[in-house]
Amino acid sequence: MRIWAIGDLHLSFGVQNKSMDVFGPNWESHAEKIASNWKSIIHPEDLVLVPGDLSWAMKLEEAVPDLEWVDALPGTKVMIKGNHDYWWGSLNKIAPVLPPSIHLIQNNVFNWKDVTIGGARLWDTPEYSFKEWIEFKENPRAKKVDAEALVQEELEQKLFDREIERLKLSLSKLDPNAKVRIAMTHYPPIGANLEPSRAAQVLEQHQIQVCVFGHLHNLKSVPLFGEARGVRYVLASSDYIHFCPIAIL
Repeated sequence: MRIWAIGDLHLSFGVQNKSMDVFGPNWESHAEKIASNWKSIIHPEDLVLVPGDLSWAMKLEEAVPDLEWVDALPGTKVMIKGNHDYWWGSLNKIAPVLPPSIHLIQNNVFNWKDVTIGGARLWDTPEYSFKEWIEFKENPRAKKVDAEALVQEELEQKLFDREIERLKLSLSKLDPNAKVRIAMTHYPPIGANLEPSRAAQVLEQHQIQVCVFGHLHNLKSVPLFGEARGVRYVLASSDYIHFCPIAIL
């Protein structure tokens, strides 16, 4: 039994004109790459962490093909919501269509053997920036908006504050008897220099051993993150890990 991670699958089996190919040749046939790599290394008794951005779907019914695609792959899967998972509403609404091998974390935890897992999406924060490490590529599908219509910094801060409280709520429910304590976030909870942050402080207070996250794309070819103050930080964005799940434990 092993634990793996891969985030930001950005699947679009239930929607049209959402191919990731527009972001460059690296993303061509990325779902096929993920499936091939996944099947080659992951066994039915394994656990796979998916830290957000599963699907481009806007509605739950559009996400069903993507959920079923993941369900057909080996292993038990546990997911959190990403900033592009607009289809993800309340757990009660998702439950009727959720395939049996997939479990969701939203203000709750998932316990698996001697492992306990919690987490929250988080949000952007002015505490740290990754511009230095990102090779920016324009999204041709992005809508042009006026500066006045952009989300204001005050709103961003409110969203981040709310996500911090959700992280605390989830981690407070972790099994105290579990041998392994894992957190998942979608947005990075810490900067690349691993300096203390609000989210990192929450992880440390709850004695998290490993935190897995995604969200960052088109990164320069340099190793990022590592261990700080007892927590190992693992970036698992699919393109960063070459569309191949990475071993966590």
